Amino acid sequence: MQRRSFLKQATAAASAAPMIVPSSVFGSSAPSNKIQIGQIGCGRIARDHDLPGTLQHEVARVVAVCDLDKNRLVDGKKLVEEYYAKKTGQGGYVEVKMYDLYQEMLASREVDAVVISTPDHWHAQPAIEAALAGKHIYLQKPTSLTITEGRALSNIVKEKGVVLQVGTQQRSSPQFRIAAELVRNGRIGRLHTVRIGLPGDPSGPEAPEMPVPKGFNYDMWLGETPYVPYTEIRVHPQVGYDRPGWLRCEQFGAGMITGWGQHHFDSAAWGMNTEYTGPISIQAVAEFPKSGLWDVHGDFMAKAEYANGVTMFTSGGYPNGIRYEGTSGWIWVSRGSYVASASDPVSREKSAKALDASDPAILTSEIGPNEIHLYRSEEQHGNWLECIPSRKEPISPVEIGHRACTVCLITHIAMKMGRRLVWNPGAERFENDEAANAMLSRPERYPYGIGNIKRK
Repeated sequence: MQRRSFLKQATAAASAAPMIVPSSVFGSSAPSNKIQIGQIGCGRIARDHDLPGTLQHEVARVVAVCDLDKNRLVDGKKLVEEYYAKKTGQGGYVEVKMYDLYQEMLASREVDAVVISTPDHWHAQPAIEAALAGKHIYLQKPTSLTITEGRALSNIVKEKGVVLQVGTQQRSSPQFRIAAELVRNGRIGRLHTVRIGLPGDPSGPEAPEMPVPKGFNYDMWLGETPYVPYTEIRVHPQVGYDRPGWLRCEQFGAGMITGWGQHHFDSAAWGMNTEYTGPISIQAVAEFPKSGLWDVHGDFMAKAEYANGVTMFTSGGYPNGIRYEGTSGWIWVSRGSYVASASDPVSREKSAKALDASDPAILTSEIGPNEIHLYRSEEQHGNWLECIPSRKEPISPVEIGHRACTVCLITHIAMKMGRRLVWNPGAERFENDEAANAMLSRPERYPYGIGNIKRK
């Protein structure tokens, strides 16, 4: 896609071209020439984003679904089977198998790859177990709940040689690649400052204990995190698929600093050329609720310093997006009007412009054949599916995902510590600060957590 063409067409991205894969790629157990997909987690992001993103590609065949909530499990099966019935004009095109436990899905020879669309605290463990089972993985962000988990995941994926794509789909939106290419090729001079806008989350009410709904495996849903009584706004709605309450509980994540932070930190690193490293210092201030069930951060400001001389500021006070500032101008990039889910907490009106610059001529500057050309992908799920048979590295590989998630997590630690922290991105530890290093992992409630995975 040419820049002039993109600017006329805004942010619409085409689906990846269909591709036929020989069944021999997946072994004699493959029933067809399709990549057999299992969907782990059938909630909001699966229904609104990951299942549509996967199903649109001819090479994919979703054959199994898994969820700990029976209602969502049945809905997931129905969604997939109705999609295929409408597409093919025939019922029974595929009989989607339902699993209560993802480990049973991973043991199936009928499943080649899995899409993991679970809550944040259930990302690293199923992804590690999928890699150990030899399954390819599409993993929703954030990559992990802790830095320790992320490092283990990246190492095991590399060891097993499976293809893991992180769901940082901004890399497949052309404006983010265009902005990063322009910055990397010096169109705004020497980059010195990056400003990232991220919203915070509101506080919430107190919530009484409620009976666990029938058909919901709540103990396993809590996973490695401590046991707390069930209440609906701590988990997800029992009716409908609106934004779930767990996103606002620190027990299960860190709030918007990881929720959207991994997207923007990943995109910013693309332009900063820091994808495989991280900042050398981090400091942050944040407001946290003083009461109520929801306890993730609200308004905040963070400052990260990098060894290449770039300073990155992140705050809810900036517009949602990324602004690169150099000695000769600036470039602004955002999602524009795109949302991954109908309940994304962002005003479309405030993020309407996807790409802007101090001088419009910057945006139409062509990148020459001998300049830096970044990875092109038309669609995140399609890129993953293309890379499975070719074993080409996907656009959002696990190590890059881990590094972007690390920026989120050390920013959250800095919010808690309230002081400047010195970070060693090579050792992945804070220097001379055991209190901060103690937050690189969390205690794991048996039998869940990566420390309790039994390798065969």
